[in-house]
Order: sequence, then structure tokens, then C-alpha cells
Amino acid sequence: MSDPTSSLTRAEIEEFWETWLEVNREAERIGDWRIMAEWYAEDASYGWMYSHDEHFMAVGRDQVRDWAIGIEMDGFDGWHYDYQCTMIDDVKGMVLGFWKQRSGIINEATGREYEILGIGGSWFGIERQVGGADDGKLKFAWQRDWFDMPSTAHTFIEILKAGKASERLLKRMEVTGYDVPGHYHLADIPSPVWPPPVEAGEHVTQQKAPTA
Repeated sequence: MSDPTSSLTRAEIEEFWETWLEVNREAERIGDWRIMAEWYAEDASYGWMYSHDEHFMAVGRDQVRDWAIGIEMDGFDGWHYDYQCTMIDDVKGMVLGFWKQRSGIINEATGREYEILGIGGSWFGIERQVGGADDGKLKFAWQRDWFDMPSTAHTFIEILKAGKASERLLKRMEVTGYDVPGHYHLADIPSPVWPPPVEAGEHVTQQKAPTA
């Protein structure tokens, strides 16, 4: 269980974040992101948007492991998501990480990796855990990702046209639609698009302008 009222120091968050970067590097090295699951709280939520009415959402560490960094990431061997910039808010217990999504597959025409253009990133909420095996530890209480979906589709098509897609990547490209675990219509998602504390209005910084 998370304790959102427990204050976190910047040093604590920075130390936790460094361990997150390390496990990211290891996950990319071995091509299996499931090893990152222990950085999430038992009741964490992790989601992103595919379209206005198709959303991905995993709730709980097991779903994060099996769906978000499992099914959704299988086939991306050699891909890497290097953080270009990180911003830490130790008052709110939040981290913003902006990453570039590169494939590790070389475009022979340019000599560079195929890359999904546009700004991609992850928004994290970090909370201290209370009770259980994680008591006192920092974990991600929630994560929300964003990326350029049209650019993603374009890059996949270019990789396909060049005959560069591995069998595992081809199988991953078939993982689409509402029958895939974690894919929901907007009305059905089990955790809100905006992270729970933000959706609840706990961090509003600009109120709606008064009407005349």
C-alpha cells in the first residue's frame, strides 16, 4: 500500500531514479522488460493512449509485469528508450522522463537507426510503501506514457517495407485491439487517463477562469 502523504526528499527520489535507469539498461540488454516490475507498487497503475477511444491500462504489479512490460513489449529486442531529459518534483513526488524511441535496426539508406519521431515520455508518481514486503521502500504508484502514434505507425511500416522486422516484432505488431489484455474503451478503463491524484484535483495550478 502506498502512503501519498509521506514526504520524500529529493535525494531519495534521485537515488531511486538511478536504480530505475540501471534496470532499464539491463532490460534493454536482455530484451525483457519484465525485470522492471519490482519498481512498481503492488497496486500501481500504468497506462497510455492508442486512440481517443482505445486505451491501455494495467492495474496492480502483476498486470504491469504481464501486460504493460510483458505482452506490450515482447518483440522489441534491440529497441532502446534513452531518457533525454528528466525533471524531478520532490514536493509532489513526481518525475517526468522524456525519451527517444529507437529500434536498433539500421536504415541502410540513411545509416541511422529507425526511430519513432515526436516527443515520447513517461510521467511517474513515486510514493513510500507502508506495510508488507515493501514497507518503507519507494515505488512507482502510477505511470502514464505518451508518444506520437502516427509516427509509430509510420516507422513500423518503413521497417516492414525494408524487410527488417524480426519474427518476434512481426508477432508483436499483431497485438492490437480490444481483445488484447489491458486494452479498453475509454468508458471502461479501470484507472483514469490522468493519474489518480491529478484526476482528483490535488495538484490543480490554474482554476477555470470565472464566467462573466
